[in-house]
Amino acid sequence: MTLQISERVRALGIQAQQAVWAQFAGIDAVAEENTAKVLAAFQKHRVAEPYFAGTTGYGYDDIGRDKLEEIYADLFGTEAALVRIGFVNGTHAISCALFGALRPGDMLVSAVGAPYDTLLGVIGAVEKGPGSLRDYGISYRQVDLKENKPDLEGLAVAVRDPKVRAVLIQRSRGYSTRASLPVEEIGAMCRIVKEANPAAAVLVDNCYGEFVETMEPTQAGADLVVGSLIKNPGGGLAPTGGYIAGRRDLVEAAAIRLTCPGIGGECGSTLGNSRALYQGLFLAPHTVAQAVKTAVFAAKIMELLGYEAEPRADQLRHDIIQMIHFGAPEPLRRFCKGIQSGAPVDSYVTPEPWDMPGYDCPVIMAAGAFIQGASIELSCDAPMRPPYTAYLQGGLTYESGKLGVLLAVEELLRA
Repeated sequence: MTLQISERVRALGIQAQQAVWAQFAGIDAVAEENTAKVLAAFQKHRVAEPYFAGTTGYGYDDIGRDKLEEIYADLFGTEAALVRIGFVNGTHAISCALFGALRPGDMLVSAVGAPYDTLLGVIGAVEKGPGSLRDYGISYRQVDLKENKPDLEGLAVAVRDPKVRAVLIQRSRGYSTRASLPVEEIGAMCRIVKEANPAAAVLVDNCYGEFVETMEPTQAGADLVVGSLIKNPGGGLAPTGGYIAGRRDLVEAAAIRLTCPGIGGECGSTLGNSRALYQGLFLAPHTVAQAVKTAVFAAKIMELLGYEAEPRADQLRHDIIQMIHFGAPEPLRRFCKGIQSGAPVDSYVTPEPWDMPGYDCPVIMAAGAFIQGASIELSCDAPMRPPYTAYLQGGLTYESGKLGVLLAVEELLRA
């Protein structure tokens, strides 16, 4: 059995790989440093077989769960962490963090324009059902981008309002066209917020960014970071869940929102998933490096075909997402079809746009993954609206990610 990749496309792949090969050494160096940190944390906390046993029911005294949270806190340089399979996705974890940090009468400020689409219903910026922050008397404003970059002066002005008690920074671009934020820039934004309003907590949506750099936002001044376990930190093995790490009071408040007052993080059985969470975290720095390499390769081969890629192939990465601008719906659909054909799971299906919950337009999603929706595995999604931009991410191995991209190019050129 062989994959149906033409000699023309294979030659393009060789050309693209040769052009970016030198960059891979830098990506590997980041992975090695982050792997050393993870290994040191595992050794410090004396990880052992009993940690993997898991619990049922209430989950009291789950040593594996509690120790994993201590490891996350060490890796993110924080006082505490909450790592739970009870989070259904990143949006759920961010929602718990926001509800924990805010009270009626408070204001939330989004520092880099509108947040990811699925959070708009949580905030109440769009009507998605009862129970939003707005329904609880929490107001919202956003600091729009200036020339497609964070407006730092506007941020300083916005957070001076004494009602502001939380500032949300989205590290990744989401479905916007701005660049993803480096940790250094997030640190500068944190300093601006703290100088203007020391009472405001800075929360960072860290999805897609973990382990891409050697520091995390909480090590640069953020009060809280939040993310999904079926993205970077789960290493492709975590079956579900999310994490929150940061100031102890904010983590505890988020835990209360996940469960209820009086329970917080004391309950929460792991149902036999602990081994996958530990092993996934151990593999995460390497797995993230594979995804970054896949993104760099994809950017280069698409540039060779004349498409605009952001970031460019030669740019430094701050998350695993690769944007490719198609300018029209049909080539976008064909590219997603090709990515799906390169998946190990459901490779035979054709992705079609549909009205996904939480989005304001049909979304096409190619995702033949072992874990449903796991975007650390090779996937590609896009809102079906101008400028018809694909958001490619993931790749458990560079080799499989590269092949998926080649198959997508094959499908694109077949037109």
